[in-house]
Amino acid sequence: MHSFLIRHGVLVLALLLALAGCGHRGSRGGQPDAGQAVGQGGQGLGGTCAGQQSFLIGSGVYDITGPAAEVGMLGYVELEQQTAGIHQRLRSRAFVIASPCNGKRVVFVSADLGMLFQGVKQQVVKRLRDTYGGLYSDDNVLLSATHTHSGPGGYSHYALYNLSTFGFVPRNFDVIVEGIYQSIVRAHEHLGPGRITLAAGDLLDASLNRSPEAYRLNPPEERARYAYDTDKRMTLLRFTKDSGVEVGLIDWFAVHATSMGMQYRYISGDNKGYASYLFEKAKGTRYDATGDTFVAAFAQSNEGDVTPNIHGGEDGGGEDDFESTELSGRKQYARAVSLYESAITPLTGGVDYRHVYVKMDGVTVSPAFTGGPEGHTCPAAIGISMLAGAEDGPGVGHEGATCAAMHDVWSAFTCTTTTTSCQAEKPIVLEMGAMKPYPWSPEVLPLQLVTVGNVALVAVPFELTTMAGRRLRETVRARLAPAGVTEVVIAGLSNAYSGYIATREEYAKQEYEGASTHFGPWTLAALQQEFDGLARALREGTSVPPGPKPRDLHELQNHLRPGVLFDDKPLWGRFGDVFVDARESYARGETVRVTFWGGHPKNDPHVQGTFLRVQRRRGLFWDDVAYDWDWETKYTWRRGYCLPTLACSHAIIEWAIPRDAEPGTYRIVHEGDWKSGWDGRVRPYKGASRSFTVK
Repeated sequence: MHSFLIRHGVLVLALLLALAGCGHRGSRGGQPDAGQAVGQGGQGLGGTCAGQQSFLIGSGVYDITGPAAEVGMLGYVELEQQTAGIHQRLRSRAFVIASPCNGKRVVFVSADLGMLFQGVKQQVVKRLRDTYGGLYSDDNVLLSATHTHSGPGGYSHYALYNLSTFGFVPRNFDVIVEGIYQSIVRAHEHLGPGRITLAAGDLLDASLNRSPEAYRLNPPEERARYAYDTDKRMTLLRFTKDSGVEVGLIDWFAVHATSMGMQYRYISGDNKGYASYLFEKAKGTRYDATGDTFVAAFAQSNEGDVTPNIHGGEDGGGEDDFESTELSGRKQYARAVSLYESAITPLTGGVDYRHVYVKMDGVTVSPAFTGGPEGHTCPAAIGISMLAGAEDGPGVGHEGATCAAMHDVWSAFTCTTTTTSCQAEKPIVLEMGAMKPYPWSPEVLPLQLVTVGNVALVAVPFELTTMAGRRLRETVRARLAPAGVTEVVIAGLSNAYSGYIATREEYAKQEYEGASTHFGPWTLAALQQEFDGLARALREGTSVPPGPKPRDLHELQNHLRPGVLFDDKPLWGRFGDVFVDARESYARGETVRVTFWGGHPKNDPHVQGTFLRVQRRRGLFWDDVAYDWDWETKYTWRRGYCLPTLACSHAIIEWAIPRDAEPGTYRIVHEGDWKSGWDGRVRPYKGASRSFTVK
């Protein structure tokens, strides 16, 4: 989260208003599922699965686009950044991978979301359990977020992450849960025999370390092992059924989805969403298909200190946010294409996994992982430098405020009154565990380790910096390499969310990433210790205790759905009428812009649908050529004032005519919904522009 909390002097007000509901600490207990049973002998790594190259694979994609107007966006936490339309729809992309040799399976999901919150995971697993019994559980379902900063928020059960929306937004939460669930159902229903092949290679000139001074505090001998101060390695899995059907790909590359800046108000998957769109468009993906269709997941890794804005600050090299996003997304897409075409190395082995819940504010870390005396994690707190934001989204003040180098009176005051010895250099601005009956942010968090053949996925509910990710990968690799694991991938922002993790050395600098490391300076060491145990158990085929059960706060949230009071229009018109029409003709490269009298998009988010269609006439019929998820279109909602109620809306539809558009006769269609002030019913409407020619 960038420019965290709130700018412009309203921090205290925002903190107070963000408090929503109350909760209780959940009971402890639970049993491991079959995937964690003792005596499996590490079959996912060897044993009966040794040398096996056959899997059951299936993919699915589903819409998770929430309210497209007047909902705070999640990521930068800028109060003025409210959704005001759609540039790209958000998608959940799911893969189910099953191993015939040991009967185990795993779900991997990459969702176009800012974060993947614990409440979402709990509800998705509950839905899967209701549908499939014990086939899917916390243990073998891995949900991750791409970390786009351009989606609607309000879908966490913890107040810290609902600041931009001043509380919980039920409609957005429900759309996200339903969409992730449906993507998994589609992947499950399309399981078939197939192969998974691997390719990896560097992608240069697409990422920059935004905290290089903190990175340089890591030991010189450690830094010398790496050519760059960010991870340039892209890792890609290609899924192909034995029938020859191309199922899709999962691509991991560490870079923030912050090409779109903090003033941007359109819903967008940012650079990773655009890369997915390009690959799926090239493969002819049908988002409304119920059968097999190609799914391209551009997933997140250890991007904590990695920006796509390679020219510094918020500059991605383009003339505006759209061009910067296009540049970054195309780089990722182009490299993924080359890796996809060269992915011939088969994954061998089976599927296995281990999962544990850890109370992250109470871990004792052995000297083997601290490199010195015994360490301890701390009650969660954020530092002053978190308010400063990162270079992608600057906030209030400056990064680097530490108790060793107090920059101002406020720093001195907080170091004297609130900083604990456990949090060391961090001047605390908010102790999140102090809020009762439940804290601002979760402290019982899921850690998950998955192996698919010789590839290990390390699923963490954090944003790890470059070096933190490298250390964690090496910890897991050391345990699993003797069993045949050749590739270790950090799956960041997975299954829950609780801030950043910096190395101990980076933490001392208290840049944005260190100040956002909730559980203190030994958090990374604690994570290495816990994953070392998971890797050992997976290798030896032994179980791990499930750990403390996290809270389930779903029933305690406010599920009232106030939505829109009603919609209005001019007395002489109808919903869907054109306010500003298209011209009679356009040339390729020009932009068509049509404004309609419409309804509020909160009435219906049009999941798996569209708010616009660009149509070309063929004889007596109109064929769709573009929708609201296409890169060349934009759907904008704007308050359109009219008497006597001032409850009117304008829907502005734009189509940037592609340079290769087929000449002919076109029109713009807008589809929406309006709510009656008399009976409260929501009714659909449709409107069309005049026809126009493209020359």
